[in-house]
Amino acid sequence: MKREKVSFTTEDGRTEEFFVEEETRIGGVNYLLVTDSDGEEANACILKDLSEDGDEEADFVPVVDDTEFHAVAGVFQQMLEDTVLVQDTKEPEKA
Repeated sequence: MKREKVSFTTEDGRTEEFFVEEETRIGGVNYLLVTDSDGEEANACILKDLSEDGDEEADFVPVVDDTEFHAVAGVFQQMLEDTVLVQDTKEPEKA
């Protein structure tokens, strides 16, 4: 599956790129689960859209509230559990 790559501009003007793993809407708020790389060792982050209806651009910020983070992370975890995983069928190398 090809994941969407998105760019965000930080408050200090830097551009950061992320891969969108999943997205959801909870209580009228959009959330993205993003990773910083396309590899297995990627770091993940949950972003929340603070923009208002009618805004031209989204305003995504990291979720910092522990209660909100765990609730949204639980939703993403359930979504990812439904993903079909492909098992590596190669035999491990013997030492």
